[in-house]
Amino acid sequence: MKKKILFITGSINQTQQMHKISRELPDYDCWFSQIFTDSAVLKTLIKKTSLVDSTVVAGQFKEKSEKYLRDHNLPNDYEGIKNQYELVVYCSDMIMAKKFRNTKTIWVQEGMIDKLTGWGTMVRRLNLPGWYAGNTALNGSSNACDIYCTASEGYKDLIVSRGADPSKILITGMPNYDNNREFLYNDFPHRDYVMVATTDMRETYRREDRPAFIKKTVEIANGRQLLFKLHPNEKFDRAEAEIKQYAPPGTLVFQSGNTNHMVANCCELITQYSTVVYIGISLGKKVHSYFDLEELKRLTPIQNNGTSAINIAQVCRDFAEFNGPKESFLKNYSFTPVPATEKEEIYA
Repeated sequence: MKKKILFITGSINQTQQMHKISRELPDYDCWFSQIFTDSAVLKTLIKKTSLVDSTVVAGQFKEKSEKYLRDHNLPNDYEGIKNQYELVVYCSDMIMAKKFRNTKTIWVQEGMIDKLTGWGTMVRRLNLPGWYAGNTALNGSSNACDIYCTASEGYKDLIVSRGADPSKILITGMPNYDNNREFLYNDFPHRDYVMVATTDMRETYRREDRPAFIKKTVEIANGRQLLFKLHPNEKFDRAEAEIKQYAPPGTLVFQSGNTNHMVANCCELITQYSTVVYIGISLGKKVHSYFDLEELKRLTPIQNNGTSAINIAQVCRDFAEFNGPKESFLKNYSFTPVPATEKEEIYA
């Protein structure tokens, strides 16, 4: 019988990345589950309140992810109750079920990691679960997984600075953001606009002055066509009304669509806390972000012509087939990335 691997999903981006990795593992029986918890506190919040409906453990994120599984005929084992698994692949180590404590585990970076706030620093010092930080600042730094697959050398340095064990980290690249030049070939009808990619700060209980932000984007555009791509978790009607009020007539607003193609066709990119800033950087666009731009350039995912999923799948395969104590695997493991026909990092 084929060994079984469980991929933990979250947002659509996380789900797509796990699907990409699983496609490189046809010799395994791959299953999927939306991220779940055995924390009594979180379970109560999920069942009794709507406070976490804007997070990946519930609400529209879970619904969209599970629809993606159905649409692609991927087997869903929510909470991992149907099978015994050789390996569990996580998109976040901030929420991890105790039932897999003795199972081999791998963490895969899926996007940008948030700034570490004062509260996040306190959460880390008190050794509280990472989700208490209220954002993704502590994702990748708990050391709870056996192996950590990161997007770049810069991200390895970042999570190490937040407590990650460097001996557990492999630089594999990050699926969905490792071949950004492919986005240049698209049929999106608009071009040469100033694009604004928003963030769901208000929906995740963070402070934002959206009118001030919109006015700033108008100032940057300086008469050029503006295009807003809203975060899928945002309250669309509210966001669209604000844009109509503070942006000039003719401003384009999209709630859905291929964000990567929109970035590829823009002449300038304005972001808040969005991973798509890395697409802009790698394609040589002028970019704006709430993060420091020099730091973003150091963090930008390596461009390896889309071989990250193959790299991560090989780590999964090697670890799944390892017969010794799981803690001993990395001691003598030599990771070699799959050669790309061209390796080129492009920075603005």
